[in-house]
Amino acid sequence: MNRALLPDLSPWKASADFRRLWKSGLISNFGSFLTFVALPVQLKDLTESTAAVGAIGAVELLPLIVCGLYGGALADALEKRRLIVWTEAGQGVLSAALLLNALLPHPAVWPLYAVAALSSALVSVQRPALDSLWPRIVAHDDMPAAASLNSLRWTVGGVAGPAVAGVVVAYAGLGWAYAADLLTFAVSLAYIVRIAPSPASHEASKPSLGAILEGARYAWSRKELLGTYVVDLAAMFLAMPLAVLPFLADELHADWALGLMYAGVPAGAMLVSLTSGWASRIHRHGLMVVLAATGWGLAVAAAGVCGNVWLVLVLLTVGGGFDMVSGIFRSAMWNQTIPDELRGRLAGIELLSYSVGPQLGQVRAGGLAAWAGVRTSVASGGLACAGAMGLLALCLPGLMTYDARTNEHAVRMRERRAAAVPTQV
Repeated sequence: MNRALLPDLSPWKASADFRRLWKSGLISNFGSFLTFVALPVQLKDLTESTAAVGAIGAVELLPLIVCGLYGGALADALEKRRLIVWTEAGQGVLSAALLLNALLPHPAVWPLYAVAALSSALVSVQRPALDSLWPRIVAHDDMPAAASLNSLRWTVGGVAGPAVAGVVVAYAGLGWAYAADLLTFAVSLAYIVRIAPSPASHEASKPSLGAILEGARYAWSRKELLGTYVVDLAAMFLAMPLAVLPFLADELHADWALGLMYAGVPAGAMLVSLTSGWASRIHRHGLMVVLAATGWGLAVAAAGVCGNVWLVLVLLTVGGGFDMVSGIFRSAMWNQTIPDELRGRLAGIELLSYSVGPQLGQVRAGGLAAWAGVRTSVASGGLACAGAMGLLALCLPGLMTYDARTNEHAVRMRERRAAAVPTQV
């Protein structure tokens, strides 16, 4: 492979803490994707309802919004590593609850929704801390490379987790998937506790409604940032098909392919991450975000139209690649321009932009599938996404013209990082 395409490993080589954080996330993500597949499959088996499976997104939504915003304020005000450790441990407890329920002679439905809601709350508190920690341990110019490596970490788990989950659930049972997830949280914690403490910035505000509003006012003042949030929210709400994949596999008479369907989007993302060396040479990040989101929508629309399971898998993979391109450049824009003292609160807003969309998208996909059919739900959502990106491109000139070399916020942050004492470990 051309070395220019290979991932830039500069952040990995320069920071031991980045390596620990990366390994922890890889292991934890793998286990979480096991549950990501097992939980809707269990709900499908217990209810045989597309709406019931889509309702997972509904119960996760309120905790996501509330805890995401407050979690961002906590991430700015508290020691980040400790916050990450406690939320990771809480996720392990929830995996244990799913395991115990699965082992019952007659598993109940309500614990699945309860765990989904509580897990959403914990993830929403943890992610702003994680997202505001790694920019501290990575050089400013290495942030696009670090974003690509973080994406690779997620996608490896996203490919391996669903693929393994499909086999485990089909041949060993749901309990084994939940047990494996529990084990991964324990291993992940062993890496996290070795990361150096990351205390709050001296300029950070105490967690409060006022602090949250301060972050929101900053985000509102940055129209190019708002553009990235709106693009991702629209793309995920309109075109995320994951809630109906178990039913799509049934329609295509390919139950064996369900794990591969879930792995398709992460597989495409992983292929992009593995060949992401080119990303560091792109500076028009906003333009790339919009173009890639359009490609995602078109790929999903085509997957909804196709009747061949292998072509559906290819299209989901292509869509995942486009989604990863969008994610890399959104992350680069965020982390190269947002001040450290606001990073947690803005990470909370970012969490809403890339998480609320998929949650609402599950409700949309499940509800529309119940009314108009599974394939109609998938295809129409993808087409709506592509159309929405065209409108947003016209409405968001600041996003379309963003250039990392000349943007005033990127230049200011580059100068601040250059003047600061390096914090490499």
